[in-house]
Amino acid sequence: MTAALLNFFGRLFSLSWLTGPIFGKELRVSSRRRRNYVLRCAYLALLTIFLVLVWLEEVRSSGSAVYRISRMARAGQMIIVFIIWFQFCATQAVAVIMLSTSISDEIYNRTLGLLMTTPINSFQIVMGKLFSKLLQLILLLAISLPLLAIVRVFGGVPWGYVISSLCITLTTVLFVGSLSLFFSIFSRRAYVVIIVTALTLAAMFALLPLGLYALWDITDLQKVMSEKSLFAGLFLPNPYCSMFFNTLMMVEPRAAAAMPAGVWPLHCGIILAASVVVLSASVIKVRKVALRQATGQLHASFRKRRGRKKADEAPANQQDLVAAPRRVKGPPVLWKELRFPLLGRHRLISFVAIFAGLVVLLISYGLCAKEKILDEEPIHVCYAMIFAGLGMLFTIILPATCITSEKESRSWPLLLATTLDDRQILFGKLMGVLRRCLPIWCLLFGHTIFFVLTGTIHPAAIILTAILVTGVIVFLSGTGIYFSACFRRTTAAVIMNLALAAVIWAIVPLLLGMIAGISREADLLEVCVLANPMVQAIVIMLGTVDYDVHRGVWQLSFEWPHGSESFIFTMRVFFVTMLMHVLLGFLFAWRAKCRFRRNIF
Repeated sequence: MTAALLNFFGRLFSLSWLTGPIFGKELRVSSRRRRNYVLRCAYLALLTIFLVLVWLEEVRSSGSAVYRISRMARAGQMIIVFIIWFQFCATQAVAVIMLSTSISDEIYNRTLGLLMTTPINSFQIVMGKLFSKLLQLILLLAISLPLLAIVRVFGGVPWGYVISSLCITLTTVLFVGSLSLFFSIFSRRAYVVIIVTALTLAAMFALLPLGLYALWDITDLQKVMSEKSLFAGLFLPNPYCSMFFNTLMMVEPRAAAAMPAGVWPLHCGIILAASVVVLSASVIKVRKVALRQATGQLHASFRKRRGRKKADEAPANQQDLVAAPRRVKGPPVLWKELRFPLLGRHRLISFVAIFAGLVVLLISYGLCAKEKILDEEPIHVCYAMIFAGLGMLFTIILPATCITSEKESRSWPLLLATTLDDRQILFGKLMGVLRRCLPIWCLLFGHTIFFVLTGTIHPAAIILTAILVTGVIVFLSGTGIYFSACFRRTTAAVIMNLALAAVIWAIVPLLLGMIAGISREADLLEVCVLANPMVQAIVIMLGTVDYDVHRGVWQLSFEWPHGSESFIFTMRVFFVTMLMHVLLGFLFAWRAKCRFRRNIF
């Protein structure tokens, strides 16, 4: 009896019933992967660089010793705020990427059904996959804990802020990781899971609160619910707003005096409950898929393909309804890329998503028209940033899949064994990438053209937008094809292309901005900012929506970070930037052609 009780409590406190052998297996695999160590080194190096720059900016060498000592508390406050926000954003991005193939790998390799023949259940499969990846993220968070403890000695930061921020970060990472794991059950493509997870988070924590606030503003709900109660209900489940207000109450207590204090435990409880719901749905779905594989049942796509094969093998008198074979016309690779459906294989889901997005867009236009703010610059800047961000996201991901998808399906060696040379293959892939990327940019072009026709935006915006989009598409297509030729897996190629864009257009400008603030020299920062696509999209809207009603003429004064400039200067900057992006894109595409016949398998 005593041995049985000891065995029971030993298993209970060891948590082996929760994760099972999957957790141990994933830890052993992760310890042998070089990428995890590279990730930790890159995380620590990036964190150190930013911390040094923040320190140099806050504590300057000029001034007396008393002044420098008085700045220590402010410097410690800013450093801790930066560390908290850095790990809050970075760990979420890493969680989405790491868990994007957690279940799909088992489904694609047909090992999920084999796991169901063992004592391991679907609950242990999901929990083992989730916690094994979260442990790697907890190690990243643990790297910054000693630094937080040391910097807090400078004063100005209470322990309550550090503890509450870490709790918000952990619960948010758990929810984001659970969401990515759930979507990985339905798609074996990591980039699809990453896109869907990002769009779901944007819809839940940005689009839905804005929509509810607009509904409250235009209806009679103002009499039932006050604005403060509405904000509390909208922002309490939102981790980004909770982190923002938690930081605001620490940095500027008077600015956040109206916000309720001590609500972060309730927020963490809500996020944990949402994570439990998502994980429960994941367990149920994993069990269904695993049992289908274990019993030898085919997936719906496999059944469709088998039905087509049987139709093709039917006798001649029974093939009246079978379509004739398609004839290849022109370059084979280009023909194949043009025949690829724009909406993919799941056309119904794609149509529903597109229709829902258009409905939401039209509703937002209607609400802005009702408030009579469609002729204001900030509104068009917001639309331009959203549309340009979506276009850049799809342009980063789609080119990086054009070759790795064929490597994963084992069709790439067959293509290289044909009589086609590398130039023909590269030309076909480039045209296919352009065809798939252009539709998403129609949102930005459609918005610009529509408001040009209504007289809100100057027609020069169409020319500037075309120059901007051309440079971005060619550059990201070239880099995407290059990384797709270098790597065997789609996930690695997508992550590398995404990392390159983040480094060039986000991390480098941020570093140069800090350096410029320290050295008082903004030349490098100005050049880098002028070439940023998001900055250029903002400049287009700020310069082409400026209509002088009293004089009846367009101002066409473009607001750059360094000041107002003319249309000629703006055109020169856009054209030079486009040439730089196009040349770099062609250079990467040429290097991709040189690597076509390396690392084939």
